[in-house]
Amino acid sequence: MTKHSYAVERAGCSGAGANDYYSAEFVLDGLDLSYQFKIWEKQPKAVSVLVKENSDIMQVLKVGDTLKVKYYSIKSAYPSDCQKTAIRHITRNDQGRLKGHYLVGLEILEG
Repeated sequence: MTKHSYAVERAGCSGAGANDYYSAEFVLDGLDLSYQFKIWEKQPKAVSVLVKENSDIMQVLKVGDTLKVKYYSIKSAYPSDCQKTAIRHITRNDQGRLKGHYLVGLEILEG
């Protein structure tokens, strides 16, 4: 299992739950940019994000990796939340309106 470092300061890391999140931000070693993705599916302790198949981040994301993810909430009292997160699945979409994208399943491990 690979652990990636998180380059964004931990701030406001309590209060919102996965059902309140609308986007997730990844900052990984080896990539010059942070990546923010729309949350597509939500469960109590898990979400899926939508990632374009040609995104540079797809080269480094692997099932089983754990990383810190900054989640953005729809609740103004908790605008962002940092959570230890595991990648549980990466599913390619070859047809329909999500063609050309991957759904990356994330399990929130703390919070």
